[in-house]
Amino acid sequence: MSIKHFLNTQDWSRTELDALLADAARFKREKLGDALKGRSIALVFFNPSMRTRTSFELGAFQLGGHAIVLQPGKDAWPIEFDLGTVMDGDTEEHIAEVARVLGRYVDMIGVRAFPKFVDWTYDRQDIVLKSFAKYSPVPVINMETITHPCQELAHALALQEHFGTSDLRGKKYVLTWTYHPKPLNTAVANSALTIATRLGMDVTLLCPTPEYILDERYMDWAEANVAESGGSLAVSHDIDAAYAGADVVYAKSWGALPYFGNWGPEQPIRERFKHFMVDERKMALANNGVFSHCLPLRRNVKATDAVMDSPNCIAIDEAENRLHVQKAVMAALVRQ
Repeated sequence: MSIKHFLNTQDWSRTELDALLADAARFKREKLGDALKGRSIALVFFNPSMRTRTSFELGAFQLGGHAIVLQPGKDAWPIEFDLGTVMDGDTEEHIAEVARVLGRYVDMIGVRAFPKFVDWTYDRQDIVLKSFAKYSPVPVINMETITHPCQELAHALALQEHFGTSDLRGKKYVLTWTYHPKPLNTAVANSALTIATRLGMDVTLLCPTPEYILDERYMDWAEANVAESGGSLAVSHDIDAAYAGADVVYAKSWGALPYFGNWGPEQPIRERFKHFMVDERKMALANNGVFSHCLPLRRNVKATDAVMDSPNCIAIDEAENRLHVQKAVMAALVRQ
């Protein structure tokens, strides 16, 4: 019997996603339950976390389950992922054993593993996440690798709550790049593009230059979603034109893929585009637009204090919704 994982929302049907969002809304109304009574999840963190760890641990607890946190290389053995490797270095055990043993103990496994930022052709394979899914006898949940599907659902739920409807078709959605002193993972941007087009919105990807367009896999997903769900997809480098009439502005910084693993040459490029920060002037061009971000956010670098403290900012609502959507995901996976 095949196991259903939660690796990307693109792997789930629109009907299944709608059911997850409906369950998440219910869990938000009814904090405690027993959907995970007697169940457990191993949360494997290769990278640090605040919201993800807190929301998963609490979510399991509030539904009667138990979460175990593991940090390979810190409180657990370093793990090898390549087959055929002579393991005479720092890694102590292979994923083939790790995933199968954990699967004998727990009912689900969550994995958080960022790119190594050396070679995008390697990192885009998502080897850590896919290796867990390959060997695990229980469902695997993506807690952020090169996509962030839990953030997608939290974002979608926050938008549905703000607009008072599950039908977001016709809304103008701007996914804007913002400056950051460090080049960051493209995961949230990949996921925002995916879910916004999946929900049938009119999506504009706003970025400084063509070098900041996202990986073709996610651009292709977005095009396929538009064909299936309606809406539209455009790429813009014109700030004012992109913001004009926007119903939603979602901000994220990410590194330009042509410079992946070689950030030095990108630095002077991104320094020229600090003005992409979300501020009051830009938001005034929108259609009383709502603003959000996945957090953490550097104030007055990515967005101004005024934007973050505006009643139109739903970043805190989105962050809270991580708890509720992850409950829905865990509950759905143990029911299969």
